[in-house]
Amino acid sequence: MGVTVPWTHGTATPRKQGRAEGRTRGDSAADPGPKVRRIDAETEVRAANAAFYEAFEARDIDAMSEVWEHSDRVVCTHPGWQALRGWGAVSGSWFALFRADNPLQFILTNESVSVEGDVGWVNVDENLIGERIGGTVAALNLFAFDGQRWRMVVHHGSPVASTSE
Repeated sequence: MGVTVPWTHGTATPRKQGRAEGRTRGDSAADPGPKVRRIDAETEVRAANAAFYEAFEARDIDAMSEVWEHSDRVVCTHPGWQALRGWGAVSGSWFALFRADNPLQFILTNESVSVEGDVGWVNVDENLIGERIGGTVAALNLFAFDGQRWRMVVHHGSPVASTSE
């Protein structure tokens, strides 16, 4: 379950915590016991995000499938594409991208990880290196904790305009 520490951030009382954080007493919202937060949640979200990019670079549809939640609520917006909703459409996009003859390498910069309850997100700049494609994509990857692990529910990539001088 991970190491837990008392919630001490700020002076405001945190809202009800999800499964990813746990409690020191019962799960009742009326329970006045001290709240605790998993200190490894950010590490777990960071690892789930890394698994996403590893699957992408390897063009491994099985590994990509393991990263994503398989539900109707997932959304993926590839740079220049319309939003794809639902696991069927999202998985179809990965299948098509992985069959294309344009492998990509990612150099990730400006990574920022945040976790609130059962939701974690990563903002990152994807610096793409490919034979026919290059440039930077600003990405937001959203993960939900399913009781056992963090699963991606949203990937949004937006191309960053180049600033040539």
